[in-house]
Amino acid sequence: MVVEIEPSNIEKAFILEALGKDIRVDGRGPYDYRTLKITCGPTYGMVEVQLGQTRVLARVSCEVTRPFADRPTEGFVQFNAELSNLAAPGIESGGGKVSTQEIAVSRMLERIIRQSRAIDTEALCILAGEKVWNVRLDLHFLNHGGNLVDAASIAAIAALRHFRRPDVTIDGEQAIIHDVKERNPVPLSIHHTPICVSFAFLGAQGEYAVVDPSLLEEQTQVSSYTVTLNSHREICALNKAGGVPLTPSLIQHCTQIALAKVDEINEKIQEAVKG
Repeated sequence: MVVEIEPSNIEKAFILEALGKDIRVDGRGPYDYRTLKITCGPTYGMVEVQLGQTRVLARVSCEVTRPFADRPTEGFVQFNAELSNLAAPGIESGGGKVSTQEIAVSRMLERIIRQSRAIDTEALCILAGEKVWNVRLDLHFLNHGGNLVDAASIAAIAALRHFRRPDVTIDGEQAIIHDVKERNPVPLSIHHTPICVSFAFLGAQGEYAVVDPSLLEEQTQVSSYTVTLNSHREICALNKAGGVPLTPSLIQHCTQIALAKVDEINEKIQEAVKG
């Protein structure tokens, strides 16, 4: 078992001293995101996202399956996150074990995408009660540099928007699935694009707030707050972790910052998918 090395007291003191001067150890301001790079391809539904030193590869695939009896016209959307100890030496995974980080990312994606009905699952129906599409999103974290949730949400949305499923022709009670070489594949029906924006609170009372925390900042934080918003400026999910309470005014302040960040991120996703 590999044990994660916590920051030393000197490192923690240096981080807090820098934040007292509105500077972060990587040179960013408190509300600056790290450099975001989104690369699509070479196949539909494959996207790599690099957020600072955090890298994640997303891949969307689909297969035909039978729907639930009580929901005969709804398809499925499944999520899976994989974080190996090669990407993060302090993570205990592999051998059938699932790390807490992997579970947290998968559950967050289910909340913001499936439970918010970002994807039209009825549009995944081929033959009611017989055949529907099962869309699967796999996330592979290549390097853990902090803020896995934001990177995962960006990669997931970009991959789902980039993905194309095979076209289908219905002939009576039979469904003919066309090869992508025979007929142009079809994009998913997406209602909205939820994006996570995470904040870390550092200091004894969480008096210093930063957006898009690095791994070092996450190891030093006393509390965290993630707000999920879409391009319609609607709140899709909120998540608060840690013992330090947040005031309503601070939550509102962070949400306003997140609104601006989501607009910027959606523009980059749009450019990457079109490119």
